[in-house]
Amino acid sequence: MLTQALFRALDKKAVWVIGIFLAVAVLVPMANLLIPAGQFGHVPTYMVSLMGKYLSYAILALALDLVWGYCGILSLGHGAFFALGGYAMGMYLMRQIGTRGVYGHPVLPDFMVFLNWKELPWYWFGFDNFWFAMAMVVSVPGLLAFVFGFFAFRSRVTGVYLSIITQAMTFALLLAFFRNDMGFGGNNGLTDFKDILGSPVQAQSTRAALFAATAIALALSVLICSLIVNSKLGKVMVAVRDAESRTRFLGYPVEYVKLFAFTVSAVMAGIAGALYVPQVGIINPSEFEPGNSIEVVIWAAVGGRGTLIGPIIGAIVVNLGKSWFTTTLPDFWLFALGTLFIFTTLFLPRGIVGLWSQVVGSRRTRRVSDAAPPAAPTPVQSADIERGEDPASFGNGTQAKPAE
Repeated sequence: MLTQALFRALDKKAVWVIGIFLAVAVLVPMANLLIPAGQFGHVPTYMVSLMGKYLSYAILALALDLVWGYCGILSLGHGAFFALGGYAMGMYLMRQIGTRGVYGHPVLPDFMVFLNWKELPWYWFGFDNFWFAMAMVVSVPGLLAFVFGFFAFRSRVTGVYLSIITQAMTFALLLAFFRNDMGFGGNNGLTDFKDILGSPVQAQSTRAALFAATAIALALSVLICSLIVNSKLGKVMVAVRDAESRTRFLGYPVEYVKLFAFTVSAVMAGIAGALYVPQVGIINPSEFEPGNSIEVVIWAAVGGRGTLIGPIIGAIVVNLGKSWFTTTLPDFWLFALGTLFIFTTLFLPRGIVGLWSQVVGSRRTRRVSDAAPPAAPTPVQSADIERGEDPASFGNGTQAKPAE
């Protein structure tokens, strides 16, 4: 019964996307672990980690699409939620190092020993437990988004002003995490991870498992977002996006609708950051840089905001291009990214998915018009003949002059 209800609540596109990512979660690790290196079909471990990073970015882009594409909230601070989730995971991974660090301290991470810290800060306690760390991955970004959104939406801050203060929040966190006395590694951040759940982070099987977890998390994110946007709440979110004042006049609690979407989106971004960190091996304050949050907006715009699948495609396509440019033409990447965003804004306002829908829709319309039978001629009325009209003119939109 529950499965049938879920399928009724989802559209066909969402079901296909979920199925594809669940299949990818199984097939890619199998191709990495079961097919020997050098044989056809083998996926190298470095490629598994790279694709896992792209899927983490896709979750982040999907999180932004929930608030921007469906609720009209252009957030330029989602990189902060992503980084907070990453730091929560990084703190857990640092606590797993123990005496295997450079200084061999059983409790303090290496950077704390280097900076002459005498004891572990209170906010590090509990991060030696995986499930406590996962609770922090969800609650810290979610709590920040809830508090920030409560005051911002209650004050009816909208449009560009809301975008500015979300970026100001990100910049403030960037400056805070750069400080060595904050206890998060300062400029160097957290790195040199050893284990996750007792398995070596660099092991091939661990890399494959992290990729599978990221693909499954992306499928679940699509499921949750699709259920939200196809529900009555989703219809209200779209109404808030298109006509906020009218929606408020009709009696809907606009502020709480925005707050719900913003908080859920922040939690998704935090989960994406937590999946990202063990696959890249480091988390530092550069993840808070405002440019990263702006880049997420570009991913959603290129793919097509308000479509769920569009931001996923945009995140993967843009980051594939980034990998190529930074390897081949590193000095031109920012120019290419800016050009892509300008081109999308001017010529592809609905993104890649919007262009595809337009092409497919025009083809279907053409096929339907070609297959339609010709219109029947207009029947000749005796009264028209009596008025002296030419019967040959009936049905062609013209009318002959009356006979003189």
